[in-house]
Amino acid sequence: MVEKQFADILGLGTPELLLILVILLLLFGGSKLPQLSRSIGSSIKELRKGVRDDGKEQKTAQKTDNEA
Repeated sequence: MVEKQFADILGLGTPELLLILVILLLLFGGSKLPQLSRSIGSSIKELRKGVRDDGKEQKTAQKTDNEA
């Protein structure tokens, strides 16, 4: 199975990503960007954890439904 990167899915190339980075730098400044990226990273981590936990709950529910 071929894994696609987020930028590939949106059709973004290197110039577009650099332009977005420059705009973010202008909007938030250099000191806020590390905080912003950490915050986004922790949000993605929590989202993945929630999706994984939800999948476990669904498997458990299916297992109990099959036993009943």
